Amino acid sequence: MATATFDTLKYADTLEAAGFSREQAKAQASALSDALEVNLKDLATKADLRELELRMTVKLGAMLAAAVGIGLALAKILW
Repeated sequence: MATATFDTLKYADTLEAAGFSREQAKAQASALSDALEVNLKDLATKADLRELELRMTVKLGAMLAAAVGIGLALAKILW
């Protein structure tokens, strides 16, 4: 699973330098860190995308084979 880091201390220090109180900055950093952590779990990885691509390729091949088979059967019936 992919991981990303979020420097809460640096973020809080930046907010504090911009005029937030220390408590406000820490609360903001904590809330943003929690929100990012939840969203990172929902991201697709490159491996997920490769697997999806393979499954879609197999399904497309099966549909193409079925269409050719149906086309050949119709051609045989009509001729």
